Amino acid sequence: MTTKDKAATLVEALPYLQRFRGKTFLIKVGGSAMDNEELVSALMRDIVFLEIAGINPILVHGGGKAITAAMTAAGLGDARFVGGFRVTSPEAVAVVEETLSNTINPHLVTLINQHGGRAMGIPGTGVFRARRIHGTDADGTRVDIGQVGEVDHCLTDEILCATSSNIVPVVSPLGSDVENDRPLNVNADLAAAALARTLKPAKLVYVSDVPGLLADPEDPGSLIPSVTPGAAQDLIASGVISGGMIPKIRSAIEALHAGVDKVHFIDGRVPHTILLEIFTAEGIGTEITP
Repeated sequence: MTTKDKAATLVEALPYLQRFRGKTFLIKVGGSAMDNEELVSALMRDIVFLEIAGINPILVHGGGKAITAAMTAAGLGDARFVGGFRVTSPEAVAVVEETLSNTINPHLVTLINQHGGRAMGIPGTGVFRARRIHGTDADGTRVDIGQVGEVDHCLTDEILCATSSNIVPVVSPLGSDVENDRPLNVNADLAAAALARTLKPAKLVYVSDVPGLLADPEDPGSLIPSVTPGAAQDLIASGVISGGMIPKIRSAIEALHAGVDKVHFIDGRVPHTILLEIFTAEGIGTEITP
């Protein structure tokens, strides 16, 4: 890249920097995008870039593979999922909480701080008030999936206090049962969408291990750059969007209806994926617009 190319990149980013200064971005990171330490570190550096540029990033993280490994090490057997939800026994939820609160969350906070930002870990139990749910198997049968919940409402004072002080909140996907205050395992994608419905950020960004929405799930080159909620529902009805992507897309659409300006699905395996999606005209993933 020549000096002129570098200057052109900065100039291209300028209107986006002006547009989003003072706005809030809610970023959910998960999937195998969290398995490569170099990519995770680069992603945290890009989040610091957002904060330095005057944007208020809020991070919600997953922890699927790390939780699976911790449960195996604890002798709790292989991971089992029903309808996309991890079956979570009372013993397993303790491992989930330990892994999220004492391994993944503080590691992300440390990376942000090492890159010159300021971050604060916030346990999801202090943010997500949840209700226990049952799963539904492939035959439509109701199944007890243990200590698993869906978000009833969000408590945001601690998050807003952090962002007002130029601190990046890093939130784990664990809820507190509205009935008895016990921890409930909450799907991180759905937790992020619930928080977005409450905070109404300018952008809700899902960083995972897929390029975005694909017209052909077997062809990474069939990326759909932009889609409306109605078109997304049509993709679900036609089977193009299937499996675990369905609740993610539906929760994203609910967030749009609640006041989120735009939702993005981007590939965390691509270096600087957030910056490419937000600050370039062509973007890199899929956006869902109202």
